Amino acid sequence: MPSPELQGLAYEVVADGLGFPMIVTPWTGEMSLVGFRDGRVHSFDGSSLSENPLFDLDVSTDGERGLLGMDAADGDVVYVHYSDPAGDTVVAAVTVTTGEQQVLLTVDQPAANHNGGMIQVGPDAMLYVGLGDGGGSNDRFGHGQNPETLLGGIVRIDPSSADAELWSYGLRNPYRFWIDGDLIYIGDVGQNAYEEVDVVGFDREGFNFGWPITEGFHCFSPQSGCDVEGLTLPVLEIEHGDAGTCSITGGVVYRGTAIPELEGHYLYSDYCGGWLRSFLFENGEVVDPTDWTDDVGVGGNVVSFGVDHTGEVYVLTTDAIRRIVPVR
Repeated sequence: MPSPELQGLAYEVVADGLGFPMIVTPWTGEMSLVGFRDGRVHSFDGSSLSENPLFDLDVSTDGERGLLGMDAADGDVVYVHYSDPAGDTVVAAVTVTTGEQQVLLTVDQPAANHNGGMIQVGPDAMLYVGLGDGGGSNDRFGHGQNPETLLGGIVRIDPSSADAELWSYGLRNPYRFWIDGDLIYIGDVGQNAYEEVDVVGFDREGFNFGWPITEGFHCFSPQSGCDVEGLTLPVLEIEHGDAGTCSITGGVVYRGTAIPELEGHYLYSDYCGGWLRSFLFENGEVVDPTDWTDDVGVGGNVVSFGVDHTGEVYVLTTDAIRRIVPVR
């Protein structure tokens, strides 16, 4: 029999009293991994975390640093993106059973903010990593429009050779993105007034997303009359102050089975606002934008999203992991 009609969504708390969980990612069998900002990585069966970490990375947690991203590969290997004790970016392949690391990339970081975060395997089996513009404000270090640096964009890494290149640039801090088939959804953190979501395909590269020429759809530098020719503008912007918005937390595209009505919808939030929203991206346009906050409530500062082996979605705050479940 068909499921009863969807009445709304709810949050189901699966773990609380935690210390800054950063990512949930499928691992092996029915197990997932949960990475914490302080470098600990635990196994997760959907209801509880392992008592002891599987491995523990030596990280800096100053500013916006720490274990920032993780994606499990085949078998015993996990890809991680973290800040080393000196505060610089490290991308590595970790063997879970031994804790041994193969460093794939290191990048000097001039400041403790805008260190990016997300790492994910793309449709071409390459690693994609989000790196911010180097920190400070107003693109202080001039990286946003400089395609000769790896900062301020999405970096592509060949895990077999550790060759790295700038795939696309013009981003302020792509802290969270999500690869869904041949599309990538990028939540780029704004500065003064606007947060944005960019959606592009993997059929080309070298996208220039505009920072610091633009912030959202608007001119940033200069403040008016900016030349947007050749820039890839976002598909959606959120103004600061909209339900407490201050720093977008890019989310995930729903591909689970418990809520078929959400199939293909992109779920996202904001660190300060803590709301939950979604949209469907079809034929190059945002359709069916929905705000679910009245259903689920505001659970705190939203740090990240993640999925388990079944595609069900988790929302992570600074102290808890919540699963999105249907109300029927």
